[in-house]
Amino acid sequence: MNTLLSIEKRNAVLLRMAELLEQERSAIIAINKKDLEAYKGDDISMFDRLKVDDAKVDEMIKSVTHLASQDDPVGVVRFSFKHHNGMQVYNKTASFGTVLIIYESRPDVTVEAAGIAFKSGNKILLKGGKESLNSNLKIVALWHQALKENATSTDWVEYLEFNRTETQAFLEKPTQNVDLIVPRGGERLIAFVKQHATCPVIVSGRGNNFVYVHKAADINIALDVIINGKSKISACNAVDKVLIDKDVPNKNEFVNTLISKLKASKIEVLGDNTISKENGVEALQSDNIWYEEFLDYKILIGEISSTQAAITKINKYSGGHSSSIITTNEAEAKLFMENVDTAAVYHNASTRFTDGGQLGLGGELAISTDKLHQRGPIGLQHLVTNKWYVHGNGQIR
Repeated sequence: MNTLLSIEKRNAVLLRMAELLEQERSAIIAINKKDLEAYKGDDISMFDRLKVDDAKVDEMIKSVTHLASQDDPVGVVRFSFKHHNGMQVYNKTASFGTVLIIYESRPDVTVEAAGIAFKSGNKILLKGGKESLNSNLKIVALWHQALKENATSTDWVEYLEFNRTETQAFLEKPTQNVDLIVPRGGERLIAFVKQHATCPVIVSGRGNNFVYVHKAADINIALDVIINGKSKISACNAVDKVLIDKDVPNKNEFVNTLISKLKASKIEVLGDNTISKENGVEALQSDNIWYEEFLDYKILIGEISSTQAAITKINKYSGGHSSSIITTNEAEAKLFMENVDTAAVYHNASTRFTDGGQLGLGGELAISTDKLHQRGPIGLQHLVTNKWYVHGNGQIR
């Protein structure tokens, strides 16, 4: 295990990384172009996540700069106790040690995940997808430059250039110590990691997020939140399902307005039996579609009888990521938010805010749909475990 670096050293590396990203901006974008040209898949959301442009580089720079400005998450006293025998007891945050992140397509994760791990005193092993190899290797080279220029071992950030077979072998019998694994990608990747891993795994799971339009909804807010929910179809915080209360005033007029706005944004609209009959959209072929995360220009609209029915449906079908209620009724909002079992719950706001930066964390390693040890965006302050420090002068029990 690497010896914990001083907070000054960690921050200096992060700030140097920000400078190098700016300096090498055009080189990163040019190298990423090679990855984009080589991508032969037909997954539009993966292609979207693969792309690095000026805005994406700006986000990378902002991420490491913000991390450098944040307090040290290691060594924070969470609990203290003076034993009657005079021992002083502290519980403090501590680094995990080594974190492995396995991810697809997103070169910005190579900046953000490594930055969060490094600032929280962890060594990070990065296992990116083959589709983003050139971009990832370029970014890792910049990490190594920032580390070397600050007289720090390049071991802190390591890229694993493994194929699927080598990855499986490493998960089953790691050739070095690994304390935590975070798979960040599709359901197949997550299932693969859970099947083969021999250490704790935090699942950055699927989205399949719901918006429930209550009968006391502000219709303009409902339209804005749903349309915004489809503004980035490759995001895990995108909206896939809309539940509309059967007693929404002028329901058909509202649904028709919503459908025409979605279609204007090139979104394919599916409906349950009621919505498809009343509003002339394609009917769903099977109830299993309620489980699906689309990551596509597609949305499913259904009618629901009450807030309780919406809660039950969301808890059955959603990915445990995000859900939103649109209502002017505070009591109904409270009922919904307390009983829907998703990592983030919203009242009159878009699910697109489930993101470390947007929720004030500055960035995220992943968005956990697990309940241990952290739920939702995993930021800097969550990538730590804890340790007991007990000071005595000869006490025995």
